[in-house]
Amino acid sequence: MKIILRKDVDNLGKIGDLVTVKDGYSRNYLIPRNLAFFASDKAVKALEIEKKKISKRLAKEKITAEEVSQRLSELQISIPMKVGEEGKLFGSVTTQIIANELILRGFDIDKRQILIDESIKNLGVFDIRVKLHPEVYSTLKIWVISEE
Repeated sequence: MKIILRKDVDNLGKIGDLVTVKDGYSRNYLIPRNLAFFASDKAVKALEIEKKKISKRLAKEKITAEEVSQRLSELQISIPMKVGEEGKLFGSVTTQIIANELILRGFDIDKRQILIDESIKNLGVFDIRVKLHPEVYSTLKIWVISEE
């Protein structure tokens, strides 16, 4: 049976993909959970039109993300934190702290877009990756300094 996916399904496809699956899998699992719908001729034509619109929108979003990436890569942020002995922080620098600093500087970036490899618990300079688009990443320089 041919179906069109409404959501990404592991080991099957992504949103909008036209896939062929067994009848029972589609009727008993995918369609009742709103993960897919039947691929009638009308739905397939509508899907093609929708894919063109989505691809245009994604292209515009990618261009915007690249512009923001350029501005972010030039930015350096200082984050004052309370420090104990030997330069260790009380707590750590979180994605929420970084997102709040970015909002103060005019960037509307969600904390889930900020990728920290290891927790930041020391003073120093760190390069943080920011995911702006599925294909666009930027690097942000963070300076963790003492509050004093």
